Amino acid sequence: MLGQGLRFGIAGASVALLYVAVTTILSDAVGLPFEVALVIGFTASICTHFTLQRYFVWLHHGDFALSVRVQALRYLLVAGCQYGLTAASTAVLPGVLDVRVEIVYLATFAVVTPTAFVFFRRGIFHPQALEEHPEVADSPPSPVA
Repeated sequence: MLGQGLRFGIAGASVALLYVAVTTILSDAVGLPFEVALVIGFTASICTHFTLQRYFVWLHHGDFALSVRVQALRYLLVAGCQYGLTAASTAVLPGVLDVRVEIVYLATFAVVTPTAFVFFRRGIFHPQALEEHPEVADSPPSPVA
């Protein structure tokens, strides 16, 4: 699980850099309106993040239990929930708690990121064997012969 967590962090950091770079380059260098650049940057980052989750983070032997279509739908649901929770908490909690929005944002990030890790690991990118043998999720993959 440590390897998955490390790869999850690497993927997230890489995608964050991509999101900022694409949005900034399209807006500043290419001259697109910021809102258009933001949509393109967000779309590129979501697609890249899903791909990295599927092919880099959740390495295991055997097939995934879910089809790519089902994985994508569940992934988008989790991503949408993350966004909604973050938007709601940063809109409401700073005024209620009398704290800066950045503090609420970082606290929300600290909660939703590990929660997403668990959802991804158990409900989206799990191996076929997990469906038949749940104990496989906590054991390391067998060495390749």
